[in-house]
Amino acid sequence: MNFLVIGSGAREHIIAQKLFEAGVDVFSVITNRNPGLISLSKEFLFVNTYKDNIQRIIDFSLSRDIACVVIGPEDPLALGFSDSFLSKGIPVVGPTRLLAQVETSKGFTRDLLSRNEIHVSPRYERFNSIKGVEDFINDLSEEYVIKYDGLMGGKGVKVSGEHLLSMQEAITYCSQLIELGGSFIVEEKLLGEEFSLMSFCDGNTVKHMPAVQDHKRAYDGDIGPNTGGMGCYTDLDHSLPFLKGSELSEAREINERVSTALKKEYNEGYKGILYGGFMATREGIKLIEYNARFGDPEAMNLLTLLDTDFASVCMSMANGNLVDVKFKSEASVCKYVVPKGYGSNPANDATLIVDDSYKEYSDLYYAAVNVNDSGYITTTSSRAAAIVSTGADIKTAESSCEAGLSHISGNNIFVRHDIAKPHLIEKRIQNMESIR
Repeated sequence: MNFLVIGSGAREHIIAQKLFEAGVDVFSVITNRNPGLISLSKEFLFVNTYKDNIQRIIDFSLSRDIACVVIGPEDPLALGFSDSFLSKGIPVVGPTRLLAQVETSKGFTRDLLSRNEIHVSPRYERFNSIKGVEDFINDLSEEYVIKYDGLMGGKGVKVSGEHLLSMQEAITYCSQLIELGGSFIVEEKLLGEEFSLMSFCDGNTVKHMPAVQDHKRAYDGDIGPNTGGMGCYTDLDHSLPFLKGSELSEAREINERVSTALKKEYNEGYKGILYGGFMATREGIKLIEYNARFGDPEAMNLLTLLDTDFASVCMSMANGNLVDVKFKSEASVCKYVVPKGYGSNPANDATLIVDDSYKEYSDLYYAAVNVNDSGYITTTSSRAAAIVSTGADIKTAESSCEAGLSHISGNNIFVRHDIAKPHLIEKRIQNMESIR
């Protein structure tokens, strides 16, 4: 059976790895020469952009008798790749362009929740001009978040007191978003701890994955610029140390209700990964945003723990008859190796040196790197490689992850080492205790 993986980061590397382990033939569409994906692929198609190569990708799939497509990143979903594959009779893990708006339009999601009385949003207003922005910010006592209503690679969100230090800075940022051709949302700023809960969806059935906490800030101590994610962890019980059982149950129920609401309103089942970005607050669980695919780096933690044949999960999800899904009772920790300056002014063309001794402690998944004709691995301006380990508890998994990282070297590379360290987890627990 032939599967096609679209995307060329660490998320897609582990997707391909788990499909390969399930015994299927993996084909891939890549935008950088990821050595991990290339080594796993029976054949790959290299494209410079997704937008300009949709027909090439469809033709590639048809000529290789692809039985199922797994879409990794958000851009192909936003471009309607799922619709194109489905029109040719090829099952897809990933929602149609219409339902992918849960990620591609913040306003779409907020309004969907409101119409269906899923009361997990902060106060918010949608805008397509500056008119009324200042008044609403004042109504929020200048505790606000401004979000571009579209895709900006995770970098379209700015928070008062962190990125925006005055009303003038807020208005200037809103003006910039308008110039991009889109609308934007101003939301109430929430206090709490963020976490991710992803669910497999087959259009009717929803099965949940373990909760994960990502770390967006670039540097130790939760400081520095926001990034695509420096690493994350899961706990032994598939929850997180700062979460109550009732809070995890609430997040699961929200994902289920959103899946139901989408089908009710659009007469179309959501098939793929529904990724809820939540915050535990004094008032209960609030939704920060939805994504329509696996998180990165969260996919490394989750698929490492998956204890069910991944090819069966994907095929059954795409065909509307999702199989039972099980996860190992272990903790997992993932940390990214990135170019120095990642998040603001990243170094380019650093060399990544991987000593295979890491395999004693961890798994490694390549991200935005290239392998040249001489076999050298060079970085781009984005994340380079994810190191993931499991263990009987978070502390054990974190120690193994650090041991694996000790065998990765190179010039101009950086790792945020405090992720999943005991002191940082205790900080999260104390923060929630003070808020509750």
